[in-house]
Amino acid sequence: MELRQLRYFVRVVELGSMGRAALDLNLVQSALSQQISRLEGELCTRLLQRSPRGVQATEAGLAFFREAQLTLRHADQAVRVAQQARLSGTVSVGLAPTTAALLGLPLMRAMRERYPEVRLHMVESLSGHLAGMLNARQLDLAVLFDSRLYANGDGPGGRRWQIQPLIEEALFLIRGGPRAGRPALPAEMGLAELGDIGLILPTGPHGLRSTLDTAFAQARVSPNVVLEVDSLSMLMAAVDAGLGATLQPWAAVGRFADAAERFELARITGPAVCRVNLLCSLAEDELSPVALATRVVLADCVRQLVQQGLWVGATLAL
Repeated sequence: MELRQLRYFVRVVELGSMGRAALDLNLVQSALSQQISRLEGELCTRLLQRSPRGVQATEAGLAFFREAQLTLRHADQAVRVAQQARLSGTVSVGLAPTTAALLGLPLMRAMRERYPEVRLHMVESLSGHLAGMLNARQLDLAVLFDSRLYANGDGPGGRRWQIQPLIEEALFLIRGGPRAGRPALPAEMGLAELGDIGLILPTGPHGLRSTLDTAFAQARVSPNVVLEVDSLSMLMAAVDAGLGATLQPWAAVGRFADAAERFELARITGPAVCRVNLLCSLAEDELSPVALATRVVLADCVRQLVQQGLWVGATLAL
């Protein structure tokens, strides 16, 4: 027996007509009649007496009608109670600039839609800074990149973290500045092919640099780092001005509407040349219900962006 069958039956009795009830319920009359017949079959008794003037409840139907009304009132009350007890509170989420460029707005929209009573606090900073904030409990969740975290599940200071791999991002050599008089970049390059290309990179404490240093060491290549910048906007401005190239995921150019005209990209190939995005938090028993719910929403947003082809160069690790 289903609640909708009770609603159908109650409306038929109230209106005294199968046809008027079907119109009121936006149903085809034959479908409504079939649902009532199934209800009678399940109860093994006749609930309605049909006649040319309409329908009337039988004695059993009247008794069932009163109980059905009560059941529906209780169901409606349960819905109201659940809505009044909607999840509420505050949750803090940290995203690196490249991640925020793609994930920030979809996450904010999804949280507003699913949990309108939750106050979302978004922080954009480099991965190394976010790790420190998470460890100091200034953040509930953060998307980080350091592959060492993935290996042992420990945050700074040895504190145990809850870690969920989200995606693996391909890395690209990104070059800006004037294109006249120089050959175009190939579609793909290996680390050994970078040669003397001057690179602008973030410094060591941040996740991307850790990933790159590991990849260069495995390839036995010494990169030509000409500038270190711990700000994505300044780093990309330097690349745009032709002061050097950089190694970043595609998301680094995602905020540039004219990226195809301003930058050249070559995908870097190699077994260790990718960036793993990790959804990190403190231990699950330390997270509030709001933080636990936000973690699910964030993972859903990432999955949708990748499946819809909006996160270029990313493959799901969920």
